[in-house]
Order: sequence, then structure tokens, then C-alpha cells
Amino acid sequence: MANSPPPNPLRKPARREPWLRVRHELSPRRQRRLTAISFLVPLLLWCVVAYVPWFHGDYKLTLTPEPQNVKSANLVPGDRIAKDYFATYSETVREGNDQILTERLANPQATGSSRENLRKMRRIQPLAEANGWLEGIDTSDFKALDAALFDVWLGVAEGRRTPMQLELTHENLEIVKRNAALMQAFSPYDTRNKIKTPLENLLPQGISASPAFLPAPHECVQAMVRDFTTAPANDQPWMYERVLGSLGVVFGGFLLACLIGVPLGILCGSYDLFSRLFEPFSDFFRYMPAPTFGLLLVAAFGVGGAPKIVLVFIGTFPHMVLMIADTARLLDAKLLEAAEALGARRSGLLRHVVVPGILPSLYEDLRTLLGWAWTWLVIAELVGTKTGLTAFIDIQGGKYNFDRVFPVIILIGVIGFATDQFLQAMAYRLFPWEFPRHRPS
Repeated sequence: MANSPPPNPLRKPARREPWLRVRHELSPRRQRRLTAISFLVPLLLWCVVAYVPWFHGDYKLTLTPEPQNVKSANLVPGDRIAKDYFATYSETVREGNDQILTERLANPQATGSSRENLRKMRRIQPLAEANGWLEGIDTSDFKALDAALFDVWLGVAEGRRTPMQLELTHENLEIVKRNAALMQAFSPYDTRNKIKTPLENLLPQGISASPAFLPAPHECVQAMVRDFTTAPANDQPWMYERVLGSLGVVFGGFLLACLIGVPLGILCGSYDLFSRLFEPFSDFFRYMPAPTFGLLLVAAFGVGGAPKIVLVFIGTFPHMVLMIADTARLLDAKLLEAAEALGARRSGLLRHVVVPGILPSLYEDLRTLLGWAWTWLVIAELVGTKTGLTAFIDIQGGKYNFDRVFPVIILIGVIGFATDQFLQAMAYRLFPWEFPRHRPS
């Protein structure tokens, strides 16, 4: 095998292509990298805030006590509270337990509410569920559930049950042992033998978590899977039905705007008569907030889907007329002069010269305006009867279930973005002379 020639010392090393050059496109490889980074950076920031404890200002409760009185907040596992309040919340429960122990020491025969004791006993259910100790138990059968939870108290106190998934704090373990010592006299559990000696309350437990308005990504994914696969309660629409309803509102209003706005915009850009007649009012009308027409549209079209579609139309139509008119005016006047010189009739200029000449730009305008129509979706679906994805966001947001709200917001963005990318890909096929896939450097 011949030896390779020695490197030429006079040859300059190849210079790498600079990243910043005015009016110069990057290579396809660099474009793909930057596109990936543009999505990964926001996702990374979200993960940092959601998973790094330094950014956490809340506790997500895993165990909650029975409220101390009617004014106490009835918090349940899954609720988020501020870390400062968590300390106050825990201290309040400790003070209540200290009072129970003091009264019990002063009067060992003192009795309390057996119903309240039962509620305190049930507060250990999240621990039992997390560790799989209620498998095979019908939780809707309260007698069977209470008997199983009674055994959980005794099992944890005696060491027969060791929490693995959700562990007890040292204080709660001591509370379980003290309560179990009183409950032992009623073993095996029988609803007829009611525990009347006051039991201590479990202290609240929680894990460091991101704020309620910023749930972790994995929580959003889990919530989205549940919402798409679980039958909704109270005869509410399935999630896919909400998606289809929202798509109908956006594309219904947009297509209605295209049906009227596209030909009118071309006429305004081609003939000064139409321009002076329609553009001034369109320019004025686009500054009028479309949501202010909500009540008027409900009065005219009812509370169903019609006023929602019309609202998207109102929000899109005036901008469409003005944008397409400007696009029509950008057509090179020499093309019209050449057509007339070749004998084209004035009546045919619009059909044979103007429309074909602006078609690529018109297509791009409609892509932009479709994105505009998507921005009206949430407002439109609040008109009349709340429907579609917006109704779901409104209901779950009111309950602070933001792990169910985020996936829907992202889903709307994904559908809009995917639609835009599809239309862009079609532009390469429909107008290859105007939108080449790889422009020359």
C-alpha cells in the first residue's frame, strides 16, 4: 500500500463556517441542532424548577390529619401548601395531640367521640394504598375498609407491616404505636365495639414540590394519559370529543373567513374601487375587540357552536382582507403590462395573472392567519355554553389541577404547530420555485 503524501505546510487549514453571517442561511445540520435546542431549553428549565428542591416553595401533602375544628382547613393528600404554612400546620396538630395526652393523663377514663376517632383512623389510608396493603379490598365498603385500616395501624405498630413506598416520620410512627396500644383492646375490629378513648392525630407529611401552578413534567404526562383513557364523570365529553369540538371551532371560523376574505382581499389589492370601499372599514374594525361581541353573538345565534365560529371569523376576517390586499399589490406591475401587450383582456387579468402570480405569497398569508385563528379559540369557547378544551381548562384550573391544565395547553400548541409544519411541507411541493427546500448559499 502506497504511503500517503506528506501534508503541505503551505496549505491553509479549512476555515469553519461562521455561525453569524448577515442574510446567510446555516447548513441543514446546524438548523436541525438549533431547532432541537429551541425546544429542549424550555423543557430543561421546566425540569430544573420542577425537580430541583432549591426552587421548591411548596410541600405536596402525602398524609393529612383530621381538621382540629370546623375552622381548620380540610386538606387532603395531593394538596400543595407553602413550606412556611406547613410548619405552622404541623405545630397546630402537635398542640392538639399534646392536649389529648394531657387530658388522658389527668383522666384515664375520659371518653371522646367515636366518630371522630374513626375519621382519625381513616387518615392512614393513603399510607396503606401507597404500600399496596388494600389490594383486594372494596374501598366503597366502609366496614371492610375500616377493618383493613384497623389492621394496618396494628401491623405498623407491631412491625408486621413496614412502609416502603410512603414511609412514616419518627413522630408519626410513635403516634401510631400509642394509638395502637389503645386500639389493641378492640382487636379484632368490630364496628359494634367503638373506640371512645380520644386518639391522637397523625401529623401532616409531605414532599418538597414545585408550586401548584407549575407541576412536574411526569405529573402532567400521567394526568394526560388518565384524561384520555378514563371515562369522564357526570356524562362529560371524552377528551378526544373536546379536541374535535375545538378543531371544529377554529377551522370552521377560519374557513368562513377564507370564503369571504380571500376574494375580497384580492379585489381590494387589484382594484382601487374595492380598496376604497372596504379597506377603511376593515382597518377600523380590526381594532374593535372581538370578545366584546360575545353577548351579541349569543343573542343572534344562541349558546351552541355558531357564535364561537363567528367569533373566530370576526377575529380573523379584517386582518385577512388587509393582509391579502397588500400581497396583491406586491405583484410586479410589469407582469400586468406584459399580459396586456400580449392581448390579454382586462377581465382575464385577475384570473390569469394576478391570482397565479400571488398564489405562493397568498398561501403563506393563510398559514399565518390560521395561527391567528388559533389564538381566538379559548375566548370563542367561553362564549355561550363553555365547550371543548377551554371548558376543561376552566374547570380544572378552578380546582388548581394544573397537572391536567398544562397538557391541554401544550396539546393546543402541538396541534397548531403540527398543522403549520404540514402546510409548510406542502408549500415545498406546491410551489417549489418559490420555496426550495435547500436554498443555495
